[in-house]
Amino acid sequence: MEENQKKVPAKRLDIVQVKLVREKTMLYKNRRIRSPHDAYELMKEFLGIVDREHFIVLCMDTKNQPTCIQTVHIGSLNSSIVHPREVLKMGILSNAASILVGHNHPSNDTTPSPEDIAVTKRLIEAGELIGIEVIDHLILCEDNFRSLKEEGYM
Repeated sequence: MEENQKKVPAKRLDIVQVKLVREKTMLYKNRRIRSPHDAYELMKEFLGIVDREHFIVLCMDTKNQPTCIQTVHIGSLNSSIVHPREVLKMGILSNAASILVGHNHPSNDTTPSPEDIAVTKRLIEAGELIGIEVIDHLILCEDNFRSLKEEGYM
C-alpha cells in the first residue's frame, strides 16, 4: 500500500426483507370485480367517510378477485400527490395480475381534474413496464362515482 493512501473503514450493509403485513380483513361477498360499480362499492366500504382525498389501490388476481386493498396516499381537502412507485409497489408485493385505483373527491363532484387524468396515464405506462395492468381509475363521491375508463380517459 502506498504511503498516501488511507485505509477506508468497512461499511456495514443491512440485510433486509420486504413483505406485506396484513393489518385486518374485510369480507367481499361478490368475490370478483365484474364492473366499475362493483369496485366502487368495495372501495366505498373500505374508505368510509373521510374529509380528505384518499388514494386507494385494489390488487386483483388473474380472475379479477380482490386480493388486498390499501390507502397509498392521503392528501389535502382537494388534492393528492401520487407517485407510480407507491401505487405499483403494492401490486408488486402482492403479486397482482392487475390493479384498480380510486380516490375520493370530498367536494362530491366526480369531474376529473387534469392531475387525475395525468396520474392515470402515468400509472398505465408504469404498469405496462412491470406487467401489472391498470384496469380503471375511479373517482368516488358519497353516492356516485366516475370511471375514467368508461369516460374514455384510458
